[in-house]
Amino acid sequence: MRDTKTPISSLGATVSGYRFERDHLNVTGRLPGISAFMRIRNGEAFLEATIRSHISYFDEIVAVHNQCTDRSVEILESLQAEFGEEKLRVIHYTDRVYPPGSTGHIETPGDSPNSLVNYYNFSLAATRYQVATKLDDDHLAIGQATKEVTDSIRMLGSAFNEMHCFSGPNLLLNENGDLSVPLDDSISGGGDIGFFPVSEETYFTHDRRFERFHRGNLPRKFVGFLYWHLKYLKPDHGFGNYELDQNPNSRYAKRLKTVESDRASTLCVAELQRSVSPSVWRRFKAIVSTKDRLQNARDAAILSSFTDVSITEAVKASANWDLVTS
Repeated sequence: MRDTKTPISSLGATVSGYRFERDHLNVTGRLPGISAFMRIRNGEAFLEATIRSHISYFDEIVAVHNQCTDRSVEILESLQAEFGEEKLRVIHYTDRVYPPGSTGHIETPGDSPNSLVNYYNFSLAATRYQVATKLDDDHLAIGQATKEVTDSIRMLGSAFNEMHCFSGPNLLLNENGDLSVPLDDSISGGGDIGFFPVSEETYFTHDRRFERFHRGNLPRKFVGFLYWHLKYLKPDHGFGNYELDQNPNSRYAKRLKTVESDRASTLCVAELQRSVSPSVWRRFKAIVSTKDRLQNARDAAILSSFTDVSITEAVKASANWDLVTS
């Protein structure tokens, strides 16, 4: 059994048989600052671009990899040698983790070393700073917006007591090879990803469909579009880790079919804004639903976040696209 006096963040670069308990979050021992934690399985396509575009805004990135058969580990080790072991901490979570949507995920208890939930909670517990956020391996940072939000959180210090939620437009190559945003799945992040002060009330729980973030009593506030979501630009559209051949009835198998089929996409910011404009029903729901209010605020912020130009121009103006294409 793990010595509960030893913080998870001080354990070695390889972990197996871990089971999460809330006191592992080591709330009283955390340092002022901001951590990002990553869970990585075969993320080589955009892993380097993600880390390079984000690392200057955080006190550390904790990159936890699992079941990688591509170049992800090689990329992480190279970047760690460049940025240092304190800035980019790389950990191998060795237990087999069942992907969301799989029978294994549905049937596996959330505290099992094989559970996606336990894997997420380990990654969070491995962070060392008082504020944390989840970072996916296909997020290209919108630098100025990310800097403004992280600077504001640092200024608040111990007074920071909300979950500052952020989002990112989903990018897709249309049939002509142009960058676009799919109109039926335009935005990633609807209140489930953000910066939060770590406490024993902030952790992940089991849902039959996926992991679910438990934020305790933290109110949510939308603070901006902080990334471009590159998932659908991956060779497998980002669905290669879901083991769909073994789980053909997974909800993600249906989503992949949607991505692969012909579907409408927009090439300009203005049409994206029009496509997500909330309906009368959504505006009515927002009266009583905090989640709908947050998503309405998110969608209303598109034109104030991006100039009314093409999606390609918006990406190049707001993010370091050369990191993706180099």
